[in-house]
Amino acid sequence: MTSRLVVNSVRHTGASSDALTLSSDGKVAFPNNTGNILQVVQTVKTDTTSISTIDTWTDISGMSVSITPSSASNKILVTANLNTGASAESYYILRLEKGGTPIALGDASGNRSRGYFGQRSPNHGESIDNTVINFLDTAGSTSAITYNVAWYLAYQSGSNLYLNRCSYDANNDYAPRMSSTITAMEVAA
Repeated sequence: MTSRLVVNSVRHTGASSDALTLSSDGKVAFPNNTGNILQVVQTVKTDTTSISTIDTWTDISGMSVSITPSSASNKILVTANLNTGASAESYYILRLEKGGTPIALGDASGNRSRGYFGQRSPNHGESIDNTVINFLDTAGSTSAITYNVAWYLAYQSGSNLYLNRCSYDANNDYAPRMSSTITAMEVAA
């Protein structure tokens, strides 16, 4: 035996507006859509890239995503998932940028570099570090916004930093190739 409730809206007895409505074709709409995901865009980088310049912030090629918000007051949830490998005795930092301007940084303190993530590589070149950056930003505009990830190699000349591969890149199963992604989701405010 089945039961059916036929309504076109649902409202709590203490509320002044409907919590949800149903269109004539049965689709659900949330009049107060705060927190709903309105759109999702993603860039997937499957090839490799590297840097060897020390003490310079550099955008990671292919690690950017653009989104055009429907409202300036909405939020943009940015998630970047990176797989990095570094040569032995390297130190590196990753940061998120919005339109080329760094965001989600640690506090300034003396001569210390500021970023979202920092790592000292192990003393061998077969390791790959997985880093996830999550940041909830305010759109602030209805124009297209580009988010990207930049990296910074520190410590010593001759160091190398790689994306989607380890430093030791022999043609073996223990020197894998990876992929990295950056995703932007518009969240209704």
